[in-house]
Amino acid sequence: MTEHGDRTPVRTAVVGTPGDRRVTLFAAACARYGLPAPAVVPWTRVLRDEEIRIEPGTLVRIESPGQDAEADALLRGPGRPTRAGGGAAWHAALTAGLERIRRAVARTPGAVLLADVDEIAVMFDKRRCHARLAAAGVPVPPALPGPVGGYAELRERMDRAGWRRVFVKSAHGSSASGVVALQVAGSRIKAVTSAELIRGGAAGAGPYEGERAGSGPRGDGRAGGGPRGDGRTGGGPRGDGRAAVELHNSLRVRSYGDEDEVAAIIDLLAADGLHVERWFPKAGFGGRVIDLRVVTVGGTPTHAVVRAARAPMTNLHLGGVRGDLGAVRARLGPRGWDRVLDACARAAACFPGSLCAGVDVMVGADWRGVAVAEVNAFGDLLPGLTGLPGGAAEGLDTYAAQVRAVLARHVPAHPPAGAPAGRPSAGHPSAGHPPAGRSPADHPSAGHAAVSHAAVTR
Repeated sequence: MTEHGDRTPVRTAVVGTPGDRRVTLFAAACARYGLPAPAVVPWTRVLRDEEIRIEPGTLVRIESPGQDAEADALLRGPGRPTRAGGGAAWHAALTAGLERIRRAVARTPGAVLLADVDEIAVMFDKRRCHARLAAAGVPVPPALPGPVGGYAELRERMDRAGWRRVFVKSAHGSSASGVVALQVAGSRIKAVTSAELIRGGAAGAGPYEGERAGSGPRGDGRAGGGPRGDGRTGGGPRGDGRAAVELHNSLRVRSYGDEDEVAAIIDLLAADGLHVERWFPKAGFGGRVIDLRVVTVGGTPTHAVVRAARAPMTNLHLGGVRGDLGAVRARLGPRGWDRVLDACARAAACFPGSLCAGVDVMVGADWRGVAVAEVNAFGDLLPGLTGLPGGAAEGLDTYAAQVRAVLARHVPAHPPAGAPAGRPSAGHPSAGHPPAGRSPADHPSAGHAAVSHAAVTR
């Protein structure tokens, strides 16, 4: 059993959903390094503002609330978990819960919080995250400044900017919820999204009640559905006799070509705030567009997975597939791969208090440009993926790499066992981790250490 310098066992705790994969994977990583099973603090307890009990000297990890329906209701309010929207309420409840966790750790003797709650809040606000990255010189797609109030304003501002293709994102969405890939050409319009528009559903109706709009991918991008009248939408019964309109997440990417339906979708999403970026044309490989989820631990890229899809969204749960990382690296070449990892290290450096970040990075259609799409606070759920070959986390999954880094930082008198022979622990200076007080971007080997040795979600 791993111990502190005073021979007391190292205690860990995780704020998460009991039984969730994230919690069990973290527990397995703790066991690998001889740690007792972590105590689990349920998110539901935190969100109800109940007492948070933490033992003195505990290292406390924060995990995503996951897909727990009870936690979702406490975050967004009652309703079907499939519904899109409610992101503003979700974000407000999450940040309030994070602050309760911070206070609980602060008042517990010797306890250490392994995350920066303010940074988590920024990563879950796409507008603030994009602004932070841009201010630091991280390559990101251009974005429309300020709030965008709805479809009519979006089209007006697109015209002023000269943009014909944009990605519209819910300010606080995740897992591609509320993301719309929108393109216009004259009188034609096409919106691709995983959101399903439901007409005629009563308040509380599920996603399969009422009239569905939209279609699967079609040659002309057209979809059925009648006009909205005055263009206004609502989530419950209407007093004017027109059907209510609801938006639900689905596991199928669909296309909309009717402008009234597209406007209804954008207007519904706008209630929670929108972030709008100019469309970044992504590289194609094997008949699919690709991007990468790169996980950083201690500011250094340690894991990477290629995501490939025939739709603009590459998320694996929406039908995307894992691509061939070796083939993509070969196509990029050493300098191109260096640019990818450098962008990820620079993005992670914008969140120095976060042990781990999942960076979604796009490679341009010319295979030269690179842009960071998002930085995810809980972007390490990649079961079965081990570290980059030859890198500091080779042979370790994302959770084991983080546990090793935590032990190297917080229990230096007892270096963790289980590291691959001949490899420095993640977090050790020779592994590319910056010395205390320096950001990964300032460290001479930031990003490049992984490049020289090497052959991605609420």
